[in-house]
Amino acid sequence: MQPPRDDLDPPKRDPITLKELEEYDGSDPSRPIYVSIKGLPRGRLTTFPSGDVFDVTRKRDVYGKGGSYNIFAGKDGSKALGMSSLKPEDAVPDYSTLPENEMKVLDDWHSFFSKRYNIVGRVSDMPEAVAPLRSAAANTEADSF
Repeated sequence: MQPPRDDLDPPKRDPITLKELEEYDGSDPSRPIYVSIKGLPRGRLTTFPSGDVFDVTRKRDVYGKGGSYNIFAGKDGSKALGMSSLKPEDAVPDYSTLPENEMKVLDDWHSFFSKRYNIVGRVSDMPEAVAPLRSAAANTEADSF
């Protein structure tokens, strides 16, 4: 496992749609590779530290075309991350059906990525089913201040 980095850029919060994200799937070697985790639902802006699009280009060998984790490239595959699944049908952004133990796994993945990859934006058009989860998380985060 790669160690955390201390040379990451400040996070960017530029909105990126799921359609735009598809352009960064590792199929074009001249473009960066992006992976989204726990994207923001449509119309919701929160201070909760997630919903991030990570630039994983430096690990092109695993996220690029033919790589073992290419299934996550150019999309938000939050559900599969929470399930620890590499099945294409699980690599979808709607993680609303994950049980608590798999939500913890998803949170751990988000933390892992946050310590190793630059954040280049946020997904702006997530499925509505994720909205209650994001609102609850934002409220919990706000209550802890």
